[in-house]
Amino acid sequence: MAYAIIDAHAHLWLKQDAVVEGKKIESLKNGKALFMGELRQMLPPFMTDGRNTAEVFLSNMDYAQVSAAVITQEYIDGSQNDYLLEVQKRYPERFLCCGLVDARRPGYLREAEQLIEQGFGAIKLPAGRLLMAAERVRLTGHEMMEMFKRMEQRDVLLSIDLADGDEQVDEMEEVIARFPDLRIAIGHFGMVTRPGWQEQIKLARHPNVRIESGGITWLFHSEFYPFAGAVWAIREAIDLVGIEKLMWGSDYPRTIVAITYRMSYDFVLRSNLLSEEEKQLFLGENARSFYRFGSLPELPYIKNMSE
Repeated sequence: MAYAIIDAHAHLWLKQDAVVEGKKIESLKNGKALFMGELRQMLPPFMTDGRNTAEVFLSNMDYAQVSAAVITQEYIDGSQNDYLLEVQKRYPERFLCCGLVDARRPGYLREAEQLIEQGFGAIKLPAGRLLMAAERVRLTGHEMMEMFKRMEQRDVLLSIDLADGDEQVDEMEEVIARFPDLRIAIGHFGMVTRPGWQEQIKLARHPNVRIESGGITWLFHSEFYPFAGAVWAIREAIDLVGIEKLMWGSDYPRTIVAITYRMSYDFVLRSNLLSEEEKQLFLGENARSFYRFGSLPELPYIKNMSE
């Protein structure tokens, strides 16, 4: 690969065990999971034990020539803080891991402080889920703003997934204005297939905000590869905020049930709607500087047996 590729949105877990909106999520065998009352293929079927480990991901990354990845979290997977702290210590040159706070109930400020003390350099907030809590948790609430204040003081990055459309955009504008030095990565490309997604993208007009595309192949799954609609959305986002504000993410491993890991970025490489410079910035260089990755491994292409 002529330039480094960095995945700004991926997941790891040893076991899914969570309750969201009163419904159970639990790992089963052969990549399946009980997901909020339904049986779902959560992982590729060859991941038979339900474990989504760093070592399996590294094998995928090396094969696909992905140099590094940001490991984010979601309430549907259950907290993976203990495991991800081990992963961060074991593979610091390959992973930046986000700690997860459970902001659905009071007391998470102390939880965030503990995660920072343990060594997490980023904290994840699945903010869209906060609308579904028994009592809506606002991003501008006192405890939340105190958490953001401490994160800014300690230079801890915020990885956040917002609700569809502009539901939480006004709140985010207030957070950004209050904490201009808090680095913020907004996930899922603003939930790009939902009405009003551009309002989330426009948040990246602020100097400290970036947008990552984790899950974009899931959002355009009805099109399937080569995801022409996704590329046009990237093109539109470039017009709104500039290519320097956008980063590629895969949402591994859920997205590779339908496609291979390499396909989750290959559609960008093959598009003629983006220049080579835009591809280089989107696929890796923007993430390298924003997440402050250091030296990255060189990953040569290995020829397939089918070639």
